[in-house]
Amino acid sequence: IQDLEALAMEGVQWVIDKGLGWSEDAKHCEEQGCMKDADPDKVSTTAKNRGFAQIGTLGSGNHFLEVQKVDKIYDEKTARAFGIEFEGQVTVMIHCGSRGFGHQICSDYLRVMERAVHKYKIAIPDRELACAPGSSKEAEDYYGAMACAVNYAFVNRQAITHWVRQSFQEVFKTDPENFGLKLLYDVAHNIAKIEVHKVNGETRKVWVHRKGATRAFPPEHPEIPVDYRSVGQPVIIPGSMGTSSWVLVGTEKAMELSFGSTAHGAGRMLSRAAAKKRFYGGDVRRSLEQRGIAVRAASAVVLAEEADPAYKNVDIVADVSHKVGIATKVARLVPLAVIKG
Repeated sequence: IQDLEALAMEGVQWVIDKGLGWSEDAKHCEEQGCMKDADPDKVSTTAKNRGFAQIGTLGSGNHFLEVQKVDKIYDEKTARAFGIEFEGQVTVMIHCGSRGFGHQICSDYLRVMERAVHKYKIAIPDRELACAPGSSKEAEDYYGAMACAVNYAFVNRQAITHWVRQSFQEVFKTDPENFGLKLLYDVAHNIAKIEVHKVNGETRKVWVHRKGATRAFPPEHPEIPVDYRSVGQPVIIPGSMGTSSWVLVGTEKAMELSFGSTAHGAGRMLSRAAAKKRFYGGDVRRSLEQRGIAVRAASAVVLAEEADPAYKNVDIVADVSHKVGIATKVARLVPLAVIKG
């Protein structure tokens, strides 16, 4: 538990110091892999016990590890800055989060927020919009706990990144640095942050809730890595199993229209229950393999839940983001091999 509290406080640097990463990895993480307001004292023992044994795991749902290739480059200058050099280049994408640790924190604080709604006499149209004033103890406690979950997620993805590099080394018998297996970017999603934005022409601090959304900061923004600052922040939109994924770049227009945000993914068209009724895991596996995509999953049920047609078309999502201008296309990636939790 002491280790878990330490990583929840220190974020990605904790796991790098344990030998599971390269020194430069933290520079290519949102917040450099650590939200400074994390407070493990605001996290329940139940959450800590759930998170203790789950570092380095994908989890279920749309979380995945994919070996991909670059299908098309749309912005050569930005792609080069990101280390995407040619069509056909092999990449690895990791999509996962804070596992049961974050889930339990969410469950714990939903109850806190439901009580806060009554305490502060806040009128809400739906109980799932339960909240508390930003200056309240409830909000401060939640922010400290949520930051722990964010840091846990950074550590989780970093551990998996390390083992991906190790796997490539074992198979190809050479140092992963020779493959250029550098971290392009680790960007958070489903997160609340205190940021500075212009609202009605006035610069002010605001709470930005990115649910189903991810950050998309523009060129020269001080919070993005120095080596990307001339082009803008990398934005990652993962697809669903068997579909493309996208790398985009943040824009100034996103700051004007969406508090520096764009979509995190395609979003579901079918619930998991509906997908299980409509699709069979074995059929999904065969369909993917016929398209040249190797797949490994914890169960056939997961394959049914995550079948391509259960999701909206991620290419259209990327098109909309590009046309609106809140994040513009850099490269389209397609899967070669998929691992589902």
